[in-house]
Order: sequence, then structure tokens, then C-alpha cells
Amino acid sequence: MRRKWVVRGLLALVFVAWLLTGVTEVRPGERAVVRRFGRVLDVQPRAGLWVGFPWGIDRVDRVAVEQVRRVAVGYRVADEGPREETPSGQLLTGDHNLVNVQVVVNYAVDPDAVVDYVEQRDRVEELITRATEALLAEWVAGQLVDDVLQTGRVLLPRDLLERLPPRLAEYRLGVRVRSVNVAHLLAPAEVKVAFDEVAEAKAKGDTLIEQARLDAQERRTRAEVEVKRLESETKQDVAKKRTQTRAEVAAFEARLRAYRANPLVREAGYWDYLVRVVTRLAQNGQLQPLDPAIEPRLPGQK
Repeated sequence: MRRKWVVRGLLALVFVAWLLTGVTEVRPGERAVVRRFGRVLDVQPRAGLWVGFPWGIDRVDRVAVEQVRRVAVGYRVADEGPREETPSGQLLTGDHNLVNVQVVVNYAVDPDAVVDYVEQRDRVEELITRATEALLAEWVAGQLVDDVLQTGRVLLPRDLLERLPPRLAEYRLGVRVRSVNVAHLLAPAEVKVAFDEVAEAKAKGDTLIEQARLDAQERRTRAEVEVKRLESETKQDVAKKRTQTRAEVAAFEARLRAYRANPLVREAGYWDYLVRVVTRLAQNGQLQPLDPAIEPRLPGQK
């Protein structure tokens, strides 16, 4: 009899424990997806206690929607396994050079598409990897190797962040891409030294070009300042000479008026005029002296 009650007590405890499997705690920052006999219910419990049917009837999947997950795509820096002929993440540029690229995609579960994430959970990272690899190959193939190595760390994340979400939306993964970071972007080890030398030479060339541009700008600035100084001095000289000329003209006109107003000047001008008339008549043979015995030498006569 006692043994029977023990068995009944154990069965009761098991039954109670089975009933308690229908109680689920949903933590803050989580969403829950409830499936009853495999069918997804419309209700999605949030933070708090969810009381449903026990295990075997209901299945509750809790998903942390605020957790940022990451997946590395491309070249494996610390990969010590057997080398392939073309390692993953070693891509061909538009000018037929190889570069090793690895990016990190940071994503989180979309709170409005938790059901899609739960249904696709086992293949989410694989599909993100495949889509990112395809976009990486497209972007690198459209660039020159110098552009990839020098601007890839800035331009590549922007391109992926713009083009990856629409690509993933086709798969209905229930995730949102938060950010993309470039973890590794270098030339292959076999040619890295040569690329470094080229990059160093280009950097020196860019430095010289920038220095020449600055020197030219400085010289242009000095020339502009000198031109303005010369223009100012020229204007001042012109104004000064114009003032002096006006003063000289005024003095000359005053002296001319005084000269013309003097009787002696008028008389001298009259006799000068007579001398010029007599000289011209003598040169033309139109002047005859009163005494033939006298042959005066007039001005202009030989």
C-alpha cells in the first residue's frame, strides 16, 4: 500500500513538472515564437511569463532581438589548414590582380520578422556568407587594385551596407544588417612586398604633388599681393603725376598770360615777325635795296 502511494506521488510530481514546461520566462530584449503542434501562433510573447500548453504540445523559441551577431566572410587570416589553389576571400580585381579580403557583417534579428528568423535559423549565417561573398567579388572586380587597397576600407563597407540588405530580403531571414567592417584587406603575401613598394612610391609622389601644389598656391598668393602692391603704387604715381602736370600747366598758362600782357613782349614779337617777312622776301629775290652800290647781307642771303 505504501509503495502504491509512493508511485502515485512520483507520477504526480512528473505530471506537475510536465505542466510546468508550459510556463516560459521571456527575458527583456527577447521575443518568443510559440508553435502548437508545429503551427506558429499569431501571438509573440514579450518580456514576462508565458503560460501555455506543456512540452509536446507547445514549443516556445526565445530570440534575443537586441543582440548583435557577427559573421566573418572572406579570407581567413589565421587559417593554418591545407591551402587551396584559390583561398576563400582571395578575389580578382578589375586589372587582374589578387587581393585578400575579409569583412565582418554585424546583424541582429528583426523584431517584426522573428518568425522568419526562427524558421531559417539554421541557414541564416550560411546565406549571409554566400550573399556577402557574391557582393565582395562584384565590387572588387569593378575596381583597380590600387583603388581596392587604398580606399577599400572606406568604400567597401558603404557599398555592402547599401546592397546587402535588399539581397538578404529575398531570402526572408528575419535579420537586419547593422554594420559592415573590413577586417583584412591586403595583397597576397607573395606580392605584398612589391605592392608595399608601389604604395610607398605612390604616397611619396602624392606628397610631392601636394607640396608642389602648396608651393604654387603660396607663389600665386605672393604674386597676387605683389600685383596689388604695384597697382596701388602705379595709381598713386599716376595721381601724383597728374597733379604735378596740372600744377605745371596752370603755372605755364599763368606765365603765358603774363608774357602776352607785357608791351615789350608784343613789340619784340612784332619786330620778329618783320625780320621773318624780310628774310623770306630776300630769299625769294623780291627785295631790292634803294642804293645799287650797297649790297647789304640780309639774314638768309649768301
